[in-house]
Amino acid sequence: MAAQAWNPFSCCVRGAVTTDDDDSSYRRRRGNGSSKSSSRVSFTSLSSGTLSPEDLSLTLSGSNLHAFTYAELRASTANFSRANYLGSGGFGPVYKGTVDDELRPGLPAQSVAVKYLHLECGTQGHKEWLAEVFFLGQLRHNNLVKLIGYCYEKEHRMLVYEFMSAGSLDKHLFKSITDSLPWMTRMKIAIGAAKGLTFLHDADPPVIYRDFKASNILLDSDYNTKLSDFGLAKDGPQGEATHVTTRVMGTHGYAAPEYITTGHLTAKSDVYSFGVVLLELLSGRPSVDRARRPREQNLVDWSRPYLKRSDKLYQVMDSALECQYSCKGAKVAALMAYKCLSQNPKSRPSMREVVKAMEPVLGMDDFFPVGPFVFTIVVEEDKAIDMKVEVEDKHQNHQDRHKKKYPESTIHADIILHGQSENATGFTSALRRQQRTLSYHRERGS
Repeated sequence: MAAQAWNPFSCCVRGAVTTDDDDSSYRRRRGNGSSKSSSRVSFTSLSSGTLSPEDLSLTLSGSNLHAFTYAELRASTANFSRANYLGSGGFGPVYKGTVDDELRPGLPAQSVAVKYLHLECGTQGHKEWLAEVFFLGQLRHNNLVKLIGYCYEKEHRMLVYEFMSAGSLDKHLFKSITDSLPWMTRMKIAIGAAKGLTFLHDADPPVIYRDFKASNILLDSDYNTKLSDFGLAKDGPQGEATHVTTRVMGTHGYAAPEYITTGHLTAKSDVYSFGVVLLELLSGRPSVDRARRPREQNLVDWSRPYLKRSDKLYQVMDSALECQYSCKGAKVAALMAYKCLSQNPKSRPSMREVVKAMEPVLGMDDFFPVGPFVFTIVVEEDKAIDMKVEVEDKHQNHQDRHKKKYPESTIHADIILHGQSENATGFTSALRRQQRTLSYHRERGS
């Protein structure tokens, strides 16, 4: 007989903190200052000594979380089958499963992701598991992943989340060889993540995410952003305190420099990490890439000199975009990344300021028409007597932008010749040689 599952929310003393996408209702509650639901229980207040499930259940707010048994989740994932395996991280393996109202009354039928804590993670793993239940059990926002339930039975520790069909951001940016995220999708992801961080920083007490990175940003089928993995989240400074001193944890390449050197954690530490991810969205490069030349291995150090120079920004932009982006929007995003990555944390903007500055980018549509060139040469008596260039009315790539700037140039045209002529054939070959030469010099220059 399975052991009785622990229900940490059997004692409901307050409601969970919930807000809509634009945070307006949450701001109104904070402004009134009278609603108990606008505040949550501080995780720091429970962090001293050994935390038992019973202690936690007495202090956590009410929630719709479901307490699942090990047997139920094993059946949900088809005995944790390889076919349902989604991936693995420091916490443990993640499996796809299904739940419905037959498992729990009122539970809608849906796919879920079941994260199973490695037994060898020990005390630190258990603490991170508690942190996830604690924070996501009390916080609700459209840009935070929804925690549906958990399992705490004997040695088993599991978390049950909504299933995000598009996976994590890092897989689309760094591991996809068949598709590239369009510009507007990248900006939508960045703004969604910024809204999630804004909500956390505005909570009462505030929450510092501490592990903001591309692999912790999950996407649904419409590329809506959800922040996940709250195991390293911390309560922010309260009262007169300016920072939280803690053991340095996180991911190399994303952590703020002052946090690494002093252990002082503030909301501006998350802002720096956001700047790194925004830079990854612009460049298509990971924060650290050992396969590149030494001076380019650290993305922040290499790109910082280009971010404020519009004439050099193209060197940072992802070549996979093929210049299919708003020039104005790219400048705004690059400048925001530059500010977020300031060495001085006081010079970094707040996440609310980031959202305000970035949202207009979604309305910037200064794209150029794009399409293949059809370059027609009319030849009579071995002489070219007429030529015509036709371009489809779509967004314009880098070759088309050259044509717009230099209308008399033909070096970027895809040539279709009407008529047979040795001169025309020779002309085509010369153009192709010139194209290869330009491509070679561009690669050498980059």
